[in-house]
Amino acid sequence: MRPKASARATVPTRAMVLTRAAVLVLTALLAGVACTAAPEGPAGPVTARAPASPPPNGLERAALAADDVPGYEISGAPAPDTGADRAPRADRAACAPLAEVMGGAPDDRARATVSRGLGARRNPGLAVSASLSAYAPPDARRLIERLRTALAHCGTAFDTLLDGHRATYQDVRAEPYQVRGESVSWTATATGQGAPAPVHLVVVRRGATIVRFMAIDLSGRAPVTVAVPHDIADRQLDKLARILGA
Repeated sequence: MRPKASARATVPTRAMVLTRAAVLVLTALLAGVACTAAPEGPAGPVTARAPASPPPNGLERAALAADDVPGYEISGAPAPDTGADRAPRADRAACAPLAEVMGGAPDDRARATVSRGLGARRNPGLAVSASLSAYAPPDARRLIERLRTALAHCGTAFDTLLDGHRATYQDVRAEPYQVRGESVSWTATATGQGAPAPVHLVVVRRGATIVRFMAIDLSGRAPVTVAVPHDIADRQLDKLARILGA
């Protein structure tokens, strides 16, 4: 994967690295940047999801492009060997939806998913991903319900396992996030090896399309919280409405 070059500014090396990483799931980010080997135990290997169908052309056209979000460097879909079709496994069944939504697709009912990774030029520690997933209408509604239920049961902490690496998500809490459409939003502190990293996820349903935003601050500096930038979320939802009418 290669971020698109900007004609107006030279992006710092670290920003470019985070841009490439941002398109991966948050657990994969932790595994690649701040990982720790999982202890031996009963947890088995994480199995790959069945490959999704190729994304419809409209879904691809509705995804963010470089001109849509000035101030960010954008990368496209990850390379085939990044494991993006794999789903993290939660240590408790009740928390499974919160782990699965950080996979290559929000869950295994997604018919197709298109993802973009974004690195902020002015904040090299911030990595954001935005994805669009096509669903059957009942499955899209069910995903939002499952996430809300999981949040109600996993507010203390839960662990995920992916490719032999474990990440812990603490202080998991629902957070209001003003956005058009049925949505669920939450923050957490992710811990692997090294400094804890604040994360924020926003999942929005627009008809049968699930729009997922994930942000993580890998700077290891204050602030201790992070939020999905509204300029990314608003412009992605606006573009989705223009292209697909969702």
